[in-house]
Amino acid sequence: MSAMTDPQPKVIDYPDCDGEPMSDNTVQFDWISIIKWNLEYQFASRPDVFVAGDHLIYPVEGDPQTRQAPDVYVAFGPQKGDRGSYKVWVEGGVFPQVVFEVWSPNNRFGRMEAKRDFYQQYGAEEYYILYPEFPCYAEGWIRTAGVFVSIPEMNGWISPKLGIRFAIQPEALSITGPDGREFRTPSEIAAERDAAERRAEEEHRRAEEERLRAEGERLRAEGEHQRAEGEHQRAEEERLRAEGEHQRAEEERQRADAEASRRAAERERAEKFAAKLRELGLDPDAM
Repeated sequence: MSAMTDPQPKVIDYPDCDGEPMSDNTVQFDWISIIKWNLEYQFASRPDVFVAGDHLIYPVEGDPQTRQAPDVYVAFGPQKGDRGSYKVWVEGGVFPQVVFEVWSPNNRFGRMEAKRDFYQQYGAEEYYILYPEFPCYAEGWIRTAGVFVSIPEMNGWISPKLGIRFAIQPEALSITGPDGREFRTPSEIAAERDAAERRAEEEHRRAEEERLRAEGERLRAEGEHQRAEGEHQRAEEERLRAEGEHQRAEEERQRADAEASRRAAERERAEKFAAKLRELGLDPDAM
């Protein structure tokens, strides 16, 4: 009899792509990019804020058919990093708190209603639909007592989670970040980043030049100090040499004076001796 074996557990596939296009036209794509990259920029310093665009969310483990790929979503709590898809049970049970959809002419209201029900059911706290083509407007819902409640006026609305402000006019739609700056296109963000990097490099270059200039000044000052010290040392040596010469001259004078005094004393003794001889009737010159 062959040994009985337990059946292998079924491997469930959670595809990373739903086969749907990211956008239906350039306006929709531009707004998806604007929202996604500005939120990335806004939360760049927060490792616990994950921002994604056109990315599948699977809320139920074991059910790969229950899923949505919002145009943009923001999840507070999960760490930044690459993911093939967002599996809620892998992310500590955290469903993205803020979800954005950007309307295009190919969208259908029934489908958008189904998406809103999905985000409400699985835990989103804020949900926004933007209509960026004329006449521009936006819709928003915020979770209240467990269900989505429509935001009555989106013009001037500030997202509680993101701190961004919506400005809605028929001819234009804009979003302003907490820093008061209007959301820019990815190319504008890249240009600002490049300009900031260039400014930082220029500041670094100027600081390095200033450091080198200060170092040069310090070295020159040290050189001047060393030269002054050298001059002082040479002057001191010259003074010491002059004092030595003076002392030697003084010693020669003293020796000369002593020799003169000795000779004078000798002459005086000789003269006294001669005088004594004369008193005795002797001629000192004949002796």
